[in-house]
Amino acid sequence: MVSPLGISAITFLFILGMVFLRTRMQYPKGTGTLALTRAGAGYFAALVLFLVGGYFAAPALARSFLAGVPQTAALGRTIWFLAGYYLFIPVHGMLRARGLGVFRTSAAGAGL
Repeated sequence: MVSPLGISAITFLFILGMVFLRTRMQYPKGTGTLALTRAGAGYFAALVLFLVGGYFAAPALARSFLAGVPQTAALGRTIWFLAGYYLFIPVHGMLRARGLGVFRTSAAGAGL
């Protein structure tokens, strides 16, 4: 049986990977290489900070908002991590609307 800490760690990595893949799918595939922009580094740093903060805050928040539901720390953290996934969809949209891409492609073989 996986410990609650293991479940939280797996969920954390899964959400981080899903945000990366969902964000990556928004940029064209090409023959160039994919690079993270400065805005993209901030985007993923904010995501990690949000998830880490939720790791500590989510169990207490779950006890407050999920009255009557059997509580475990892993449940609160998993809900927080899923909320982070859905929160960062519009954040990415706002970045793109302002012309700030998370990724950029550089042409391979451009000689630079």
